Amino acid sequence: MSTATRLLPILLLACTGPALAQYDPDYDDGSYYAESAPENVSYGYAQVLRADEVVETVRTRVPEERCSDTEYRQSGRTTGGTVIGAIVGAALGNTVGDGDGRRAATVAGAVAGGAIGNNIARQRAEAESRGCQLVEVEREERQVVGYDVEYMYKGDKYMSRLPYDPGNRLRIRVSVTPDDVETAAR
Repeated sequence: MSTATRLLPILLLACTGPALAQYDPDYDDGSYYAESAPENVSYGYAQVLRADEVVETVRTRVPEERCSDTEYRQSGRTTGGTVIGAIVGAALGNTVGDGDGRRAATVAGAVAGGAIGNNIARQRAEAESRGCQLVEVEREERQVVGYDVEYMYKGDKYMSRLPYDPGNRLRIRVSVTPDDVETAAR
């Protein structure tokens, strides 16, 4: 074996030393490399011509007490509400978990459902004793869900739906790209 053949591994090892010494594991987190900035993007302001409210009708059902002038004797019966609440609560609790966890959830659901059912039945019984009934009433409410905004930028009109009223000026993002696919690929 010649001297050159013996020295080759040593020379290769000596050449890789400076390269290994320059390696810094902190650069592996990805933050070392800066993201490229988007090309052909700028920001400007457009004049708002009009902003029309977009309104949606929302329906809700709320319990309301309706009373007459006649008073009745309170029956105090809340057993039906308690039983129904316990059955519904147990059924819901039985859908959770498995094994001992399911049994515990079933019991907890039955207890919580029974308490809720008892409370509702008691409120209804108290209302009936005063000559009142709980009635579900449907209410409609109109809510603003956005704004249709017409604005002008460099002589051209545009339209957008925004979640807010922009006022007199609207900050816009302007991006310019070639229209032709072949030109864009070059």
